[in-house]
Amino acid sequence: KLGTPPCPPHPACTRTLSPTPAMAEIDLLEGFEGLEGVDEAELAKLEAEMGGFEGSAEGDDLEATLADVGEAAAEVEEEEEDLTAGMEVEEHLRDAVEGSLRLKRMLSRDDDDDTQPGKRRKLGDPVKAQKVQALLARWGLTSDAVVKHVLDQSSVDEVDMITKSGYQPDKFNQMKSVGEVFNRYVSEIRERSMPGGAACDAISAFKHRWKLDFTADKMLRVLKHKDLRYVLANHDGTKELKDLIEEAQATEADDDLQTASALPENMGISTIGRFMRLELIDPLSDACVFGDANLTFALKLAKHRKALGHVGRVIATTFEDLPTLRERYKEIDQSIATLEENYSEVYHGVDCTRIAIDPKFKGMEGSLGAVYYNYPHSGAIQGFFDGHPIVNWRHENLMRLFFRALRSFMKPGGIVKVASNMGAVGVRYSYIVGGAIENEFLHVETMPFLEWHLHRYGRSYGDKRDVYKRP
Repeated sequence: KLGTPPCPPHPACTRTLSPTPAMAEIDLLEGFEGLEGVDEAELAKLEAEMGGFEGSAEGDDLEATLADVGEAAAEVEEEEEDLTAGMEVEEHLRDAVEGSLRLKRMLSRDDDDDTQPGKRRKLGDPVKAQKVQALLARWGLTSDAVVKHVLDQSSVDEVDMITKSGYQPDKFNQMKSVGEVFNRYVSEIRERSMPGGAACDAISAFKHRWKLDFTADKMLRVLKHKDLRYVLANHDGTKELKDLIEEAQATEADDDLQTASALPENMGISTIGRFMRLELIDPLSDACVFGDANLTFALKLAKHRKALGHVGRVIATTFEDLPTLRERYKEIDQSIATLEENYSEVYHGVDCTRIAIDPKFKGMEGSLGAVYYNYPHSGAIQGFFDGHPIVNWRHENLMRLFFRALRSFMKPGGIVKVASNMGAVGVRYSYIVGGAIENEFLHVETMPFLEWHLHRYGRSYGDKRDVYKRP
């Protein structure tokens, strides 16, 4: 369920991302279930065809599931069929729809689908597979399906880095399993190439994106608002930064009454930071809120936009249907009525990863100037903590599919704000930033949540606990 979890013990941050047109691919999941009802002759034939996939302990459902997930994530399946056959999907939305449908189909597939003529599973890189087996043998974890799954999900470069580092997983940790400990280590390796989970202003994010040095950082921090905004918008790596700054200083300030043109002579970095914190968004574009269980954030945003004289709509969405919301939140009908009084629209039963095929969003392509998703979560799994590698896989794909579905609906220059805990082990900051970058959004800034003008709203758990308590 997409709701807001309880208040975190760690500082929270809001990550701002900006979209650009893109195409992207995501990891897929493919699984096997039991072979009940198959006679011995057919079973012998299947074993001959699938001989390379043995190795899971018989009767161990968890190990078999983890092994299938690890193999499937490294596979490239050759399919001629169109996943959107029979559906009326516009061409520019087809890739977003296929990503969501393919993942859903893989998660619910039967064994029979894998034995049909013309379909076959392709193994991943054999060189990488040998390196993975060598690491497992070195650590004495050849039978640990969770650690193998984490290695299978890692890139070849990451596997090489782990091999050269001499790293040894902690097998005797009293709080976490060896798979969870190793998964965190691999996540930290990936995050070394990212700007970090703490506060990151617009210049730091820009410097990281273009691999600039300290000298460039010093030059950018003394620029006026007009000049800094010009450099951030026009730098493409073809010009020397010094030449681009001179060009920006020679450019006259725009007098077009746009918000971004305000205070051209003020200090650049602090002024741009205030734009993000005061939520000075495009007044003409629509804004959409996803996963707002009790609609309190959407209410705050609608009142904020009305006070600023904005004419763009606020589209508030919930993952649950209206009867479920009425059971959990006695004030929900009044909240909906207040939103409608403020010219907002409320949609229930919205999956943010599948808006491309949601009839409620038909015709909205390229219309959203701002999107908000506070504390995303793919839902708890009984018996597993958020830090478990398989649960992490769900969180990571939630962010990938969210940004993949969203990009066709964003206006050029629009913003997406995702709030999360700095130390979250579920939806890690790297899943948010990484999922956005994979779909060619740009990481613009990470700011402390409590510095955001809209941070004071009625948080909720987003599940049945909201009936008797709130965070």
